[in-house]
Amino acid sequence: MGFLITTARRTLILGLVGISVASSAAHADNISDFYRGKNVNVLIGVAVGGEYDLHARMVSRYLGRHIPGNPNVVPQNMTGAGGLKMANYLYEVAARDGTNIGMLANTFPAMQAAGVKGVAFDAEKFNWIGSICPTVETMTVWKTTGVKTFDDARKTEVIAGATGRGAITYMFPAMLNEFAGTKFKIVTGYPGGNDVNLAMERGEVGARNNTWSSWKVTKPSWLANKDITILVQAGPKAADLPFVPSIEDVIPDPDNRKVVELLVSGTRLGRPLATTPGVPEDRVKALRDAFDAVMKDPDFVKEAAAANIDIDPVRGVDMQQFVTKVLATPKHLAARARELIE
Repeated sequence: MGFLITTARRTLILGLVGISVASSAAHADNISDFYRGKNVNVLIGVAVGGEYDLHARMVSRYLGRHIPGNPNVVPQNMTGAGGLKMANYLYEVAARDGTNIGMLANTFPAMQAAGVKGVAFDAEKFNWIGSICPTVETMTVWKTTGVKTFDDARKTEVIAGATGRGAITYMFPAMLNEFAGTKFKIVTGYPGGNDVNLAMERGEVGARNNTWSSWKVTKPSWLANKDITILVQAGPKAADLPFVPSIEDVIPDPDNRKVVELLVSGTRLGRPLATTPGVPEDRVKALRDAFDAVMKDPDFVKEAAAANIDIDPVRGVDMQQFVTKVLATPKHLAARARELIE
């Protein structure tokens, strides 16, 4: 009798395993059938040449080989309003079927929490896919400004270039002016970070916000020649910036720090990719799995190393939870942040 029961159980288990395998295979076939022969558009809200653009294009080169059905992945720049034009398009217009992905500004959840005008999306409803790594935001000055330390920036007015109000390139120096006593005069209207860099070289501006990883990737010669000085950093402290103060070091008031935490919350998201609301769950999972696979793809890893890009992936499911947390920021803190964004 015991033998018969054991055999019966074994038969049942094997049958259930067979059903599970068959179900998984059918699921994979459905995803493959959908994506085969299609284009997946990766929309980039800023101009060519900056870190967002570089990350989006690099992931795009490998993503198609890891999505079932191996669709063509096509990066496209759609500039305007610091990336808001593209984000609003992704939310309101783009097909909600998993064929459109956006490289979104990591400040967008904070902007929504603060109630910034022009935000026509609900960041919580985007399906977040992943990011190559978190970021470390910096405030940087050009060699001819005479500013060498953060205290110098409290005494000397320096023109800072920015893409637009609401972008981190505007928010970061505005935040430092408000809470740390710096004297940055912010000039907006540059299409992207590369344009601000050119303005620095021409002497139009003397400072800008940028991530530490972007400086290392896009302007290693500036770092080697000491053309720029990093005054302060925000986000996870960079191991290779041991003597650069953190934002907490220059903003002593605890209430102000809470506002700053919201403004720099995007550092946790890095350069994030997301797809539209309404995408079927199995396709969202397929896109997230494909992104995770890209992060381990030997060719991608080799290219990232050659470009001096660190790989420390932020997974889509974790990003989804973090965006929800940002959007739950208390209203009184969000209101104070809004004053610095708009």
